[in-house]
Amino acid sequence: LVRVADGEEALRLANDSDFGLTASVWTRDLTQALNYTDRLQAGTVWVNSHTLIDANLPFGGMKQSGTGRDFGPDWLDGWCETKSVCVRY
Repeated sequence: LVRVADGEEALRLANDSDFGLTASVWTRDLTQALNYTDRLQAGTVWVNSHTLIDANLPFGGMKQSGTGRDFGPDWLDGWCETKSVCVRY
């Protein structure tokens, strides 16, 4: 744990990293939580929890964390090849 003066300092310290796999925000203020989730540089951000995984959502990091996304449609795209077919009949 690191003692900070306020939420802005906590956000600055959290983003001051070469890595960005996950983060969590703990607050009773939903507006503040959504503000921080939008500004945190992490692939997954939880509010008032941590390590809750939903296999329907992509999981992966930002910056130097991870090698892409697992789960969700982003993960499936890595196993697929897109092809366009145009037919005039």
